Amino acid sequence: MSFLVANLPPFECYVRKEFLYDLTPDPSNEYGLKGAGEYEPCVWLTIKSLRGRAFYIESLITEYGAVYDKLPLSAYVWKTDVDPRKLLDLDMLQLWDCFSHEMAVIVKSSVSGVSVKYLAKDKTWHYGTYMFTVDNVVSDANILDVSFTQIPSEHKSFNFIQLDNGQFAAQPNNRVIWLESSHVPAEPKIPDFKVSTHVFSVEDKPKWRFGDSNDFFYEAKETKDG
Repeated sequence: MSFLVANLPPFECYVRKEFLYDLTPDPSNEYGLKGAGEYEPCVWLTIKSLRGRAFYIESLITEYGAVYDKLPLSAYVWKTDVDPRKLLDLDMLQLWDCFSHEMAVIVKSSVSGVSVKYLAKDKTWHYGTYMFTVDNVVSDANILDVSFTQIPSEHKSFNFIQLDNGQFAAQPNNRVIWLESSHVPAEPKIPDFKVSTHVFSVEDKPKWRFGDSNDFFYEAKETKDG
């Protein structure tokens, strides 16, 4: 579990140069921003999670030897033969802001590198390849949890996707279809499932008690008030 910042698997891509100039207007540039249409090679280093903000990626700008921080997913592409005017906006790439300052970064090994598609909020499908997942939580019991990380109906994980259009996305499970060839048919069904809203526990049944015995192989006792 990481607080605020976590390491990422090193990934070579490009940063859109207009973000390196803080999106400064430039009337002489055909795209209206200084550096727009230009790209700098980089390597992803870390990811930052701030509650109520988009994920921030830190990268090494290799040709300068400079580390640049706090750029959103929309600042990066993995290929440069793209039309900046056709790139997706940040809110089409990441559906929800981060839920807390604490996070875990994992790779779902059974679906590592699997082709996926996700449904954007404008109801268009976008295709790509699964990379890794970031999940938020508040782990310190002494900190007031004002997030939604432990509310089943509100909690979301973020699956990072290398998109076919050259960009990257971070989408929750309920927006992603996994095109895994070994188990998923060529034409998978569209899920009509409901979001899980229940809290499941094995210790919330008043009928059974274990605290009335010190025996090594203690037995559960059924209570009358259960």
